[in-house]
Amino acid sequence: MECQECKENKATVHFAQVINGDKTEIHVCQKCAKEKGYVSPDEDAYSLHHLLSGLFNPNPSALHQPTEQEKEEREIQCDKCGMTYHQFARVGKFGCAMCYQTFAEHLNPLFRKVHSGNTVHEGKVPKRIGTDIYQRKMVRDLKLQLQQAIADEAFEDAAKIRDQIKSLENNLNQHGEGEA
Repeated sequence: MECQECKENKATVHFAQVINGDKTEIHVCQKCAKEKGYVSPDEDAYSLHHLLSGLFNPNPSALHQPTEQEKEEREIQCDKCGMTYHQFARVGKFGCAMCYQTFAEHLNPLFRKVHSGNTVHEGKVPKRIGTDIYQRKMVRDLKLQLQQAIADEAFEDAAKIRDQIKSLENNLNQHGEGEA
């Protein structure tokens, strides 16, 4: 495939960007990639770090004026290691375990970008033992729904949820699993 810019060299740098379902692909040679700013002049390849830091910095343009929220994010600093959110966004990794708590409110939007909208890891369960695990999870979820129904004073719904919980717990007890 030839370079889309100079139409002379072989395209060795390939970018694909998907925004709101519209996919844009760019295929350029190394020289044009450096000239157009797709890669910095002193590096030969686009690293994983640059990919991840692009998620933290969705507007890398030098012309971009930071919003008030972005200015506040840059000022947030970890009490333990001293890392700022701006440094985290540039480096792409935390300085210490305390950084997770310090930057917690800014992490969910990043996790949504990285994990296709998901912020909770639920994992996979083998089918042969999965039934009991799924039932225990359902009991936990129903107990949360029961608490919410009671708080909302939706007592008829709460009674139905209570009956579902009892049924699932009886089923688990019959299989020797104990209470959820």
